[in-house]
Amino acid sequence: MKKILTLVFVSALGGLLTLGGYKFFIENETQPLAVEQSSDLPVFVPTNNTITSSTATAPDFVKAAEKSLDAVVHVKNTAIINAPISMRDLFYGRSSQRAQVGTGSGVIISPTGYIITNNHVIKNANEISITLNDNKTYDAELIGTDESTDIALLKIETEKELPFMAFGDSDNAKIGEWVLAVGNPFNLNSTVTAGIISAKSRDLTGQHQQSFIQTDAAVNPGNSGGALVNTNGDLIGINTAISSQTGSYIGYSFAVPSNIARKIVNDIMEYGNVQNGILGVSILNKNSREAIENKLNEIEGVYISEVQEDTGAEKAGIKPGDIIKKIDNIYIHKFADLTGYLKTKNPDDTVNVTLLRDGDEKTLPVTLLKPTTTVVEKIGFVKNASKKDLKNFNTEYGVKISKFADENYKAGWNRVGVEEGCIVTKINGEKLYSVDDAQKALRTRNPREPLQIEIINKQGEKIIHSFR
Repeated sequence: MKKILTLVFVSALGGLLTLGGYKFFIENETQPLAVEQSSDLPVFVPTNNTITSSTATAPDFVKAAEKSLDAVVHVKNTAIINAPISMRDLFYGRSSQRAQVGTGSGVIISPTGYIITNNHVIKNANEISITLNDNKTYDAELIGTDESTDIALLKIETEKELPFMAFGDSDNAKIGEWVLAVGNPFNLNSTVTAGIISAKSRDLTGQHQQSFIQTDAAVNPGNSGGALVNTNGDLIGINTAISSQTGSYIGYSFAVPSNIARKIVNDIMEYGNVQNGILGVSILNKNSREAIENKLNEIEGVYISEVQEDTGAEKAGIKPGDIIKKIDNIYIHKFADLTGYLKTKNPDDTVNVTLLRDGDEKTLPVTLLKPTTTVVEKIGFVKNASKKDLKNFNTEYGVKISKFADENYKAGWNRVGVEEGCIVTKINGEKLYSVDDAQKALRTRNPREPLQIEIINKQGEKIIHSFR
């Protein structure tokens, strides 16, 4: 009994100790504490303000697409080419021909049916057909082309006015601006892709002959000749080239700026060919050895190495060593900026050239003139001959060779007595009185026929060569 009482007492004492510990430690820790609040702490205040920054909202392409889709067409060209000759053809002495079909895109630029596309889309075509976005098909007439800018102008006849796109101002296009590429890749109806302008005044030749808008909007085979438009639906370029190792889109594409394309179209419609206005200067390539040695590789602008005789630049007082900084309101960072802007101008236009000379900035008005030089394939550069030049070679017409295109051409012509300064008198039988005549003879010749060139060499002999 005594042991039982002792056990009960110990159990009761343990329970009291446990209850006391709980009250002292656990309940005291869980009691809410009163703290002093500070009014300096940040406070959420609801407002009715909304973010209006353009960076926070996605661009709206719907209106631009609606303005573009029906104005972009499918272009199909059919060319007759010589097929490979079989043994039977060879035995019977006959040639084999077949039709070759090429496709691309075009943009309607007037309600009366004028369409702009790329020259390479319709080159050598015997037949050209246009399919509108409503699947109606029309035969097209080739109005004119300009191979140097890869622009061609077509015309279709319809009974109703067509949806069309007006040219925008490509000079106002900004790097980073959203754009749409609209075309007919893979023989589909009008298709839209989106991207941004990655760069301007891009030259893919390395010869400062081009001034493309570069974009990362997807452009594939069949997009050539299609529209590059901004978010307002303005036509700011004609899609022309793809930078790709596969021939399909993998990164960048290039468009002829609308200001250049519009000028080409206007010239073709008014004159039948392109009227170029030249400044009359030669520019030192920034990556050349001479530029690097003279620490001119990093200049902001373009360095004039030579001023041509009897040009607007010479008459205005521009000198070798001047650095062109700006023309009109266009800043000039590289030669492609300069050539791109000049391609929008005509002979007799006046431009204000801002240049740097001996640390001083000055602006000179320069009247652009018609080109006095051109390139003749298989030779190189030729220019208008003076009366004295013609008299020296005892001829009444011709243009003078100013520079061979490369050393191979030079060596070949030198072997028959033709040097720089000799006179080219005819191309394919056409007499040449100026570089305009040379350009016309080259532009109108049948590409399937040989190129025939007549030159008076330094001995006064007429040399005739035919090239296939």
